[in-house]
Amino acid sequence: MTRVSFLCAILALIPWSGCKRPAPGRPATKAFGAAIAEVSGGKQVAGVGSTLEQPVVVQVDDAQGSPVAAAPVWIRTTGGATAQPAQGLTGPDGQFSAAITLGGVPGEWQVVAITQDKVGKNVEVRLQEIALGYQQILGRELSEHYCARCHDPDSIPERVSNHDNLKADAPAFTDGNKVNTMRESELASLITHGGATFNHSPEMPPFGFTLAKSDIDALVAYICAVADPPCRSKGLNYAKN
Repeated sequence: MTRVSFLCAILALIPWSGCKRPAPGRPATKAFGAAIAEVSGGKQVAGVGSTLEQPVVVQVDDAQGSPVAAAPVWIRTTGGATAQPAQGLTGPDGQFSAAITLGGVPGEWQVVAITQDKVGKNVEVRLQEIALGYQQILGRELSEHYCARCHDPDSIPERVSNHDNLKADAPAFTDGNKVNTMRESELASLITHGGATFNHSPEMPPFGFTLAKSDIDALVAYICAVADPPCRSKGLNYAKN
């Protein structure tokens, strides 16, 4: 062993080593892309501390729009969320996927996927995910039982949608442009007393005799949590990046 190689071997054991090696927290670079885009996995909703049902999948492309294999990707998260794996190289299809486990605080949080171009400039794409607290989770369960049949246009094996049979437009709870036209107190009153009381469609039934006030509050909290754009419900946290 030469004197120089022996010195590098010793320095490799020290975090501030001057020997050439990949930067901490980043995968070794084998290829470079010009853009990174979401394939799937954004705008998922899950309880705090749980793993999202679908992984986050991103794709790195070159300047011509062709996928780039072996390009570095690393994931940054907010809200105490974690990614597994948090870094790696794209596959032959130019894609990289990671499972996201949400943190312990409810709110709207970001997952940022980053790659580098040939000159070392970071290129990123941001995905939004929603972590539900206990009250919002209860609201989601109530929504599935009482609301989704009319407000969700998609049928599933467990539930046939009635959305297309309605004369009125029953907006999806994720449609913030419509949901956010009402204050939280107005949403609660609409759910409690029904549509006819507020000059809305009488097809919207009253739930005040069916649900407790705490249940209606939970429904409102859930609706405000999943609305896009969000209605900024009191008590939720919103990441600033």
